[in-house]
Amino acid sequence: MKVFQWDVNLKIRLLGEGMFHLLYWMYFPFVAIYFSSQLGNSVAGLLMTIPPLVSLIGSLIGGSLADHFGRRPVMLMGSSIQGVMFIMFALSFSPWVDYLAFIGISIGGAIYRPPSAAMVADLVPERDRRQVFATFSTANNIGAVLGPALGAIFFFQYRSELLWTCSFILLTYTVVIYFIVNETKLDMQENPKIGEILNNQWGDYRTILRDKIFALYIAAGVFAIVTIMQLDLYLPYYVINYVPSQPFLNFSFTSESIFGWMLGLNGLLFVLFILPVTKWLKNWRERDVFILSSFLSGVGMFALGLNTNIWYLFIVTIMFTFGEIVRSPVMESFVSHYAPPESVGKYMAANSLQFTIGRFLAPITLFLSTWLSPIMILLLLLLSSLISIFLYLRVFIIFR
Repeated sequence: MKVFQWDVNLKIRLLGEGMFHLLYWMYFPFVAIYFSSQLGNSVAGLLMTIPPLVSLIGSLIGGSLADHFGRRPVMLMGSSIQGVMFIMFALSFSPWVDYLAFIGISIGGAIYRPPSAAMVADLVPERDRRQVFATFSTANNIGAVLGPALGAIFFFQYRSELLWTCSFILLTYTVVIYFIVNETKLDMQENPKIGEILNNQWGDYRTILRDKIFALYIAAGVFAIVTIMQLDLYLPYYVINYVPSQPFLNFSFTSESIFGWMLGLNGLLFVLFILPVTKWLKNWRERDVFILSSFLSGVGMFALGLNTNIWYLFIVTIMFTFGEIVRSPVMESFVSHYAPPESVGKYMAANSLQFTIGRFLAPITLFLSTWLSPIMILLLLLLSSLISIFLYLRVFIIFR
């Protein structure tokens, strides 16, 4: 399904979300550094554990509201909150107000995502959803590649201007949603009461998680995410501490620069290959794609510990990056056709549980690194991926 064939709702979102993600990656990687410099490492480390939990709550609320009020009003709510919080961030003269604004941005983004994903399910035939989700991932990851390089300049030297630009883009995008984007959920409840919805949503989510297939799917995703998240956790620790400086293309590369090149290669591969890979695997069963993803991620991470040559490390980077690439568009595609039509928003929101729990568990590798050798840590990551494969097999044995 070509972009020019898309519904106008999706075209507008692709442009708006692509622009925002570029700006997002210009500030997000440096927020922890900023709070550490203002509040100290220990306080900042504690504070940075809160946004994922807040985002989970925001995502669950966004999913419930989207199924009752429709996709468009909840997207408007999420983007408006983010725009206002960026203004608060730009005007602030206190790191504590900055932090509250950052939490607000996280909540707004979390509320926005479930109705955004559900809108794709409303508008796109099931056979084309992987390709559409992959296109959105490509736009988002272009920002992830370019954003940090630009943010290294703008965040520290022109932070106020960057934050005002983010607020302007988001508020402009909110106006565009209001005037141009159409509602796609047509079977909404009449005169829903927000208080009643929020009171009932926890029971709804408990019911979702009692769904054995979906609970197994979330568990499998958690073990997969624990391995994938090491790109920002154990990988830099391992490369910087255990990979020696060495020559590369007539230059001398330090451990830090080797890690930077690995990270850049990861982002570049994601941008260049997510669309063609999604097309190549279009006819693969979702089970096989999930298993391939976990296998490549786990084996790729374990292989890190077998050699420190820079060329070898680049090859391994390609392996575990493709593990992430093949997985990305299939997750939302699976949930969009598995979920009952009246609960797509809730299921999309509950789908974020695997990321929240995975992010919470993933730092255990750094904790264990005090007592275990690198090869043992990497072996545990391989084991996590194998557990993920086993659980995915169970999911698709039950769900046929």
